[in-house]
Amino acid sequence: MGRIAGVTAAETRERLLRAAAEVFARRGYDGTRVADIAAVAGVSNGALYAHFGSKAELIAAALHAHGPGLLAELLAADPARPVADLLVAVGRRLPHRQDARSSLIAEALVAARRDEDVARPMREYVGERAGWLTGLVRAAQDDGAIDPALSAGALAHLCLLLAMGSVIVTPDLHGVGDEEWSALLTRLVAAIAPAGPNQRPESESTGATP
Repeated sequence: MGRIAGVTAAETRERLLRAAAEVFARRGYDGTRVADIAAVAGVSNGALYAHFGSKAELIAAALHAHGPGLLAELLAADPARPVADLLVAVGRRLPHRQDARSSLIAEALVAARRDEDVARPMREYVGERAGWLTGLVRAAQDDGAIDPALSAGALAHLCLLLAMGSVIVTPDLHGVGDEEWSALLTRLVAAIAPAGPNQRPESESTGATP
């Protein structure tokens, strides 16, 4: 199983990434051998190592190529959709997101806790996601959809914790009703909106002391 005739190097790499995403999600990081991925991709081990230096490098690359991207997908489908609506829409789906992409990131996160070779590229991956989310929040702040007094980085971090936590705490471990979850999300998103000209903090409107 060497290089497949008529298949370019780029196509071979993509074939390997698809195979890696599938096998890591199904067998887990520790349960996967490089030979397993090569076999599913239909190439030799040597062909795999021509593209990726290690199993750790491969899981990070597979995550970049085929990892979860629900928010980006929704944004691409409707660029004019308000960020607040996007956050609620994504949040509602998080408890039910049980697919191969979610399993892939769960395996990468767990492996990163035990293996520094995985942790290094995972820091880069998470950092890129955080940077993208921070930019999205700042754009929403500029448009007046999110309170500019809030830290864009902190809000992006909260989104990451919710998204990545949802692939670890699955509904079979703990769940909550859809209506309750949606109501909470709506309240949280409303809380990050800018205060209206006639709105005052709750402590002022009720006379309560801080």
